[in-house]
Amino acid sequence: MNRQPPGALHGLKVIDLTRVLAGPLCTQILAEHGAEVIKVEPPAGDETRRLGPPFDACGDAAYFSALNRGKRTLSLDLSQPLAREVLHRLLADADVLVENFLPGTLERWGLGYEQALADRHPRLIHCSITGFGADGPLGGLPGYDAVLQAQCGLMSVNGDEGGGATRVGVPVVDHLTGYVAMAGILMALRARDRDGHGQRVEATLYDTALSLLLPHAANWFASRQRPGLLGSAHPNIAPYDKFRARDGEVFLGILSDAQFRRFCEQVSAPALARDPRFASNALRVEHRDALKEAIEAAIAGRDGGPLCETLMRAGVPAAAVLSVPQALEHPHCAHRGTVVRRGEHTGLRSPVRLVGTPGQPGEAPPRFAEHANEILSRLGFSDEELRQMQASGAVPGFELAAGSHHGESHALT
Repeated sequence: MNRQPPGALHGLKVIDLTRVLAGPLCTQILAEHGAEVIKVEPPAGDETRRLGPPFDACGDAAYFSALNRGKRTLSLDLSQPLAREVLHRLLADADVLVENFLPGTLERWGLGYEQALADRHPRLIHCSITGFGADGPLGGLPGYDAVLQAQCGLMSVNGDEGGGATRVGVPVVDHLTGYVAMAGILMALRARDRDGHGQRVEATLYDTALSLLLPHAANWFASRQRPGLLGSAHPNIAPYDKFRARDGEVFLGILSDAQFRRFCEQVSAPALARDPRFASNALRVEHRDALKEAIEAAIAGRDGGPLCETLMRAGVPAAAVLSVPQALEHPHCAHRGTVVRRGEHTGLRSPVRLVGTPGQPGEAPPRFAEHANEILSRLGFSDEELRQMQASGAVPGFELAAGSHHGESHALT
């Protein structure tokens, strides 16, 4: 029987102090590819446990379940010295620490990277995820996805003149920041392989949001013309927009003149291909309103799904505009194994796929402090220290079993 090879990150130990989206997404992908991830939550738990409805049978929001699969968890009140000692013991053989506290929070607890962690844990990669970074005019301020979409110009190019600027309907800044953090961590680990030293990795929502201004920032730098609202259209390409077919909307993403000619052939509209206003992309952009009207007239009698399949098979990028349920129930989604089921948990797997070491979606997301006893029992604390932790609330959710005995230290695996 062929055994599944270990994930690419097998043997990597990650301590996850993050909450909400960007950090938990980053660490969930690391877990999916074999890393051991220990999620350390504050006494009140990760905020996303409460961001519902909907909630699962145990009272956790579906939002939380999307981001925390394959992790073990405990809770620490890091304002207390005993909890900080637990963290240090966790970090003693860890490779990566990921956190998204406001800048200065770890320093107030004596846990800043340059202040304490770099000397005590010299091989540690410390990834800090913040809204704006620690310094500068906006340094230290809290960051949230939609706030950054507004601050960094993304909302100003999303929407149409009728409805005005609007946020992108998914938390795209948070999501991409999770991948930025993951990329930085992997680069830092590669550098550590070379020189043996850990380092601090910084990922900010601000930098990520500005990086999404493609091609709008480049257009502004070149033309000094302020980008505006184009609905679903593209400022540099036409037809690259949403169009009305007989039974609903479709999206055409036509980049080249050859694709445009093939489109005209497939919809039996040779006059469109011969129209001098549409002879090149630059001319099509200039006459985009007339082009949209002509295309909608050409496809008004066609159903979107069959039309788009015909166009795609002819090499013309097109898709019917599907709802979320339609997208998740599409046969290709099933073919790719994108939906993950673990008991009562259903979620989406990471899009990062390796052929030789494919990784595996982890077990269902943990309940609050679910693994506190298991984790602490292997860190070598004495019974007296454990009793102090329980009495002080330094480790919420931990229960010291009557008559338990803890002697020598054991490495956490």
